[in-house]
Amino acid sequence: MTLAQDTNVTGGEAIAARAADAALERIAAARAGIGEVIFGQQAVIEEALVTLLAGGHGLLVGLPGMAKTKLVETLGTVLGLQSRRVQFTPDLMPADIIGSEVLEEGPDGKRSFRFVPGPIFTQVLMADEINRASPRTQSALLQAMQEMQVTVAGHPHDLPRPFHVLATQNPIEQEGTYPLPEAQLDRFLMQIDVLYPDRAAEKRVLIETTGENAGVAKPAMTSDDLASIQRLVRRLPVGDKIVEAILDLVRSARPGESTNPIAQHIAWGPGPRAAQALMLASRARALVDGRLAPSVDDLAALALPVLKHRMALTFSARADGESVPGLIARLVERLG
Repeated sequence: MTLAQDTNVTGGEAIAARAADAALERIAAARAGIGEVIFGQQAVIEEALVTLLAGGHGLLVGLPGMAKTKLVETLGTVLGLQSRRVQFTPDLMPADIIGSEVLEEGPDGKRSFRFVPGPIFTQVLMADEINRASPRTQSALLQAMQEMQVTVAGHPHDLPRPFHVLATQNPIEQEGTYPLPEAQLDRFLMQIDVLYPDRAAEKRVLIETTGENAGVAKPAMTSDDLASIQRLVRRLPVGDKIVEAILDLVRSARPGESTNPIAQHIAWGPGPRAAQALMLASRARALVDGRLAPSVDDLAALALPVLKHRMALTFSARADGESVPGLIARLVERLG
C-alpha cells in the first residue's frame, strides 16, 4: 500500500502523500544506485542522503581509503547534480574557489572587469580535506553555505540551485591542518563519521573493485527531482510533541541555560541552527523511511550527527573522561 492509499491520510495530507509516493520511488532508485558502487556503510549512505534531501551540507570524517571521495562523486552522479572537486591545500586562495575579476580590453579599446566564476559555481562542491586550507580560504565558503551566493568586488553572484557542500576531513594527521571554526562547523547540517566496513562489505569491495568490470554510478533522478523532494520535505507536518522534543534536546545541551546536570560538562552548545537542522533532517529521514511525519526515533537517530560538531566539552569534563557522543546519548535517553 502506498502512502496515498493509506486510509488514515486525509485532506491536504493526501496531496503530500501522492508527492511522497513519487519521491519514494526516486529515493529508492537512488539508494539502489549508490549501493552498486558503495558497499556496506548503510548508515553513512542514509545520513548523506538525508543531508541532501534536507537541503543541507555534510562534513564526512573518516580515515584515508574509506571511499569518502567516491561516495561524494557517486551522490552527484546518482542525484543528477553537476559536481566539482577542489583539493584543499595550504596554498589555496579564496579566489581559487569563488572566482575573481579580470581586466579585459574590448575591441573599442575600453577596459572593463569581467567576473570569472570559480569551481564553487556548481551544484555539489566537494571540498576535499577541507581542514588543510588556511582559515582565510575556509572562510570563502561561509557566505556560499548560508546565503547561496558569493560577493566579489562588491557584486553578489547567485550560485546554482540546489547547492551543496560535501567536505571531507581526515581525523588523523593533524600536523599542518587548520581546525574549522565553530561558525563554519555550524553551517554543516551533519557530521557524518565514515567508519570501517564490516567483513562482508569489505569482502565485496575486494572482489568487485579489483576486477575488470567495476561498478559505475548511473543517474537515478535529476536536479529538478531533488529540488522537488527538498520542497516536499519542508511541507511535511511535524507534530507538537516532536517540536517540543527538538527544543528539549537542543536547549538541554546548552550550559547556563539548562538545569540538566549533563550541561555542566559542556563548554558551549548548539544554537538555533542546530534545532533547524534537526527539524529538517528528521523530516527527510521520515520520508526516506516511507513516513509522512517524523518521530522521536528519528530524533534519536539524528541527534549525534547533527549535534556533535556543535558542542565542546569543558576542561574538567575531558579530564573526567567524558565525551560528546556519550553526553548526547544521555540527553537522548531523556526523550523517552
